[in-house]
Amino acid sequence: MGAVALVAAVALRWLLDPLMGDTLPLVTIFGAVTAAAWIGGSRPAIAVALLGYLACNALFIHPRGHFDVANLGNAVGLGAYLFTSGLIIVIGEAMRGAQDRARAGGELLRVTLRSIGDGVITTDVEGRVTGLNKVAETLTGWGQGDARGQPLETVFRILDEETRRPIEHPVANALRAGTVVGLADHTVLVRKDGSELPIDDSAAPIEDDVGGVSGCVLIFRDASGQRRLEQEKARQLLTTRLLASIVESSEDAVISKSLDGVIQSWNASAERLFGFTAAEAVGRHISLVIPAERIAEEDHIIASLKAGRRIEHFETERLAKDGRRIPVSLTISPIKDEAGQVVGASKIVRDITDRKRAEDELRRLAADLSEAGRRKDEFLATLAHELRKPLAPLSKAVQVLRRTDGDADRIRPVSEMLERQVRQMVRLVDDLLDMSRITQGKIELRKQRVELAAIVDQAVEAARALYEKMGHELKVAVPPSPIWVDADPTRLAQVVGNLLNNAAKFTDRGGHVRLGVERDGGEAVIRVRDTGIGIAPQQLPRLFEMFMQVDTSLERSRDGLGIGLTLVKNLVEMHGGTVEVRSEGLGRGTEFVVRLPILIETAEPREEIAVPARTPPVRRRILIVDDNVDGVESMAMMLQLGGHETHIAHDGLEAMEAVERLLPDAVLLDIGLPRLNGYEVCRRIRQEAWGKDLVLVAVTGWGQQEDRRRSTDAGFSAHVVKPVDPGVLMKLLESLYSSRSGR
Repeated sequence: MGAVALVAAVALRWLLDPLMGDTLPLVTIFGAVTAAAWIGGSRPAIAVALLGYLACNALFIHPRGHFDVANLGNAVGLGAYLFTSGLIIVIGEAMRGAQDRARAGGELLRVTLRSIGDGVITTDVEGRVTGLNKVAETLTGWGQGDARGQPLETVFRILDEETRRPIEHPVANALRAGTVVGLADHTVLVRKDGSELPIDDSAAPIEDDVGGVSGCVLIFRDASGQRRLEQEKARQLLTTRLLASIVESSEDAVISKSLDGVIQSWNASAERLFGFTAAEAVGRHISLVIPAERIAEEDHIIASLKAGRRIEHFETERLAKDGRRIPVSLTISPIKDEAGQVVGASKIVRDITDRKRAEDELRRLAADLSEAGRRKDEFLATLAHELRKPLAPLSKAVQVLRRTDGDADRIRPVSEMLERQVRQMVRLVDDLLDMSRITQGKIELRKQRVELAAIVDQAVEAARALYEKMGHELKVAVPPSPIWVDADPTRLAQVVGNLLNNAAKFTDRGGHVRLGVERDGGEAVIRVRDTGIGIAPQQLPRLFEMFMQVDTSLERSRDGLGIGLTLVKNLVEMHGGTVEVRSEGLGRGTEFVVRLPILIETAEPREEIAVPARTPPVRRRILIVDDNVDGVESMAMMLQLGGHETHIAHDGLEAMEAVERLLPDAVLLDIGLPRLNGYEVCRRIRQEAWGKDLVLVAVTGWGQQEDRRRSTDAGFSAHVVKPVDPGVLMKLLESLYSSRSGR
């Protein structure tokens, strides 16, 4: 290339020679030297400079055709030529070096851009794309040829991921501010095909050697993985916060610990349950809340956790800070690291104190129900036994009466036996009714000022026949000065009588019973002590329970239903007193002690009551209404023996016809009648003018308080319960007649 340039330069000077003559003979050679220096370097340039001078000296320097350096002008011209050529060669060499360095730098830049993992786009100062690397082509979907010269907004279209609004390009900011500018978070790149790609990017101005901005470089990367990681972390953080909130607000204690048993977390419920604050518990061993004798449980738990097994609903006990033992249910799960290794345990502790208490209560209730069922069965068996006992002699007595042929001497003992057995059955039924009234709260006490000795005398007199039959010795001791109490005399006599009967029944024939009354401060004390079979210590606390039978063996079978002592306890407590039982054991007798508050009053002289002279009873016409044929006929016979005229009806409508026809002095009316019940019969009679003052007595087996109230509401004059004592009935009728005639 240097030779060509030299030939061209000499030829050009040759062509210009007619015009230039001897002037500037070397002017075109400088261009050839420059070209040789730029293209070939210093050596070709030196050769061109020397050969060019020789050619021009021969052709264009005077004297032409001769090399004359001795000439001063030619010598100066040669020197100037060499200097200029040398300078051109030096400058050319420098330019070649700069070009080589620039080329090497450009290649390095291209290699770098090809190998970099981020997308790179370069722009000019107007924001037009001047280049982009392969990564940028892949990410944007634009090729190098298509993108070059396009506005950056076209190739690099970005939006806010949340608002979907376009975002100002960082290139514009970088060009304007002259500094590196990054994108906001949540930026997405809209690719050429319309798909979207989350990115991170930054832009920086391109400065030249003098500090001027010649363009901008934009660097961006695919942020999909990072965005997914951020979202996963955010989700995990939300889950962690939610879990922490659930744990903290849980009603159960939630505790985590390491495999060596060191407590790592302790929620608010754990603080409430155990009494230790989180500051006191975290960092300490879990044995802080484990009873010493249950430490071995922890080894079993740790072994199960290391095996990856979860422990559910393990019931045990744990210790509170104040030393209380708390029944708990544990659910323990292993905590694993990323490699799946068990590194700790999460423990849910539930206080089951209330559940345990409920279970214990249910077991107790089940036991009580079982015991109540057993005692109920025993009671029913006893009731059947007690009812059959009088039925047998009653049946025999009927057969005997049929064969007496009116022999009074033979009838008398049979009738006395019948009376005793009926009285026994009445007592059994009365006890049941009294117990029912007490349990329903329907019994009423008719209290009055009574002297205790009189009550005791009444009870002793009622029990005397039983004691004589059993061959017992009964000793009674009462103080000489009267003791007054505020009591229902009938019910209080029932209390003393039950205790005396109980002592007689549970004392073998020929035993001893002592009844004593004394004053103890402000209380009256009644003691009944026997030499009977006694009571086992384990039976003493339950002696006053309903249907409780101390001795149920067949060889020691006793009369009664097991409710007498329950009646005693309830009646005494209704009087504001107490009753207790004492016994030194089986075969060593029993003592009952009743305490009643004394009525503090000055003694008042007893009023003498005039006893009217006994007059013969007046003959009355009495209608008896009952659907029980035997019952109504026996009642009629009893009244006829008393001198009264009797008539019989067996249902309600028949009773209405008989009353209107007979106009009797009194009607003994059963309640449970066919066709028309006793209440309705009474109401209809009271609506008639002739029935307003008629004596109407309800004679029924229903004796509850509600039954008596209904009788009164229906208009009955009185209410008596079957079986009716003849003497009581006669006195009641006479009193009713007297009250009617006195109005």
